[in-house]
Amino acid sequence: MEPIVITSENFEEEVVKSDKPVLLDFWAPWCGPCKMLSPVVDKVAEETEDIKVGKVNVDDNEDLAMKFKTMSIPTLIVFKDGVEVNRSVGVISKSEILDLVK
Repeated sequence: MEPIVITSENFEEEVVKSDKPVLLDFWAPWCGPCKMLSPVVDKVAEETEDIKVGKVNVDDNEDLAMKFKTMSIPTLIVFKDGVEVNRSVGVISKSEILDLVK
């Protein structure tokens, strides 16, 4: 499954009300490290059906970036039952992403 574009408008439905853990990638189009991490996040989304994967463009959704105190990008945040349970800042490997979600 492809990552879902997460916005302020669909955050509640896609993340808070999700029956699966959610991995969110906070990124921006101008961010070099984000461009490195993005294909890895896409691969996790394609290969893992027991988690929902979403991407938040911080330029378009500053309110979400501020709400979750995203000071550096890329930032990955894992939510379970709508609550943040784990976070990673910077580029990490696919196996590290999967460990983050466990």
